[in-house]
Amino acid sequence: MTLRQNITYASPTVDGERHDLRLDLQVPRTEGPKPLVVYITGGGFVRADKGANLDGRTYVAEQGYAVASIEYRTTSTGSTYRDGVADVKSAIRYLRAHADELGIDTTRVAVWGQSAGGYLAAMTGATNGRDQFERGDHLDRSSDVQAVVDQFGASDLSKIADDFDAETRAVYLAPGSFVNAYVFGPNSTGTVATDRAANRAADPATYLGPSSAPVAVFHGDDDHIISPSQSLILLDALKAKRVDGTRYVVKGADHGDLAFLGDTEAGEKWTTRKVMGTITRYLDTRLRG
Repeated sequence: MTLRQNITYASPTVDGERHDLRLDLQVPRTEGPKPLVVYITGGGFVRADKGANLDGRTYVAEQGYAVASIEYRTTSTGSTYRDGVADVKSAIRYLRAHADELGIDTTRVAVWGQSAGGYLAAMTGATNGRDQFERGDHLDRSSDVQAVVDQFGASDLSKIADDFDAETRAVYLAPGSFVNAYVFGPNSTGTVATDRAANRAADPATYLGPSSAPVAVFHGDDDHIISPSQSLILLDALKAKRVDGTRYVVKGADHGDLAFLGDTEAGEKWTTRKVMGTITRYLDTRLRG
């Protein structure tokens, strides 16, 4: 396949300075335009390494998809979820605007995210047809997607630690925590536990409607980072709004690849043929069915 790296797709201003956002793109060397999958990495809302999950992205690309892995703004630049969702949508618009040269089918686009990226993927699909997160260039192009794959992402942030002990819940929901920093911005004392309006505005369920994309949500039942019930909350919201949703629970699985925390085995349950095959079959159904 062809690999293009460090393509600048947007250059938003952060604290008065230009901040280039880049993507890497894998495209199979086969005839015709390819369905597009935009991969959104995790990173606790603090970092967004577009080089992550290369093996998984390559597996999806080998099934005939163009796969773009993107950077997005995080709390490390004082950014919030509004900026992150806007960045994902900017990347989709950029890729559609350059589809002919990149070999992409603009009518078949999905987002696939893990952890923080899963949350942003859900937000992106839920807000199809809405303009409050549309910023930057190529605004004549659509950022709508035809499918969402959300792996162990958050949904209702006020309940992100509900399956954990009281001490952990307090840490997650304290003013200035990684959760609240991504909602309210740096140095804010706001918290999603008490500001219901802010929590609703950051919840994918708030935006679900007839134009929202179908979602496949995956979660491990032994997740120690984001409560497994988060994916069930999202599934219930999808059903309530009559948006197609499917939830897969991976038995014994924790929160994806946790090698950065010293757990070199946690990622194995997420890289099996069964899990990856389920993802690609879902993409086939939505983008090729």
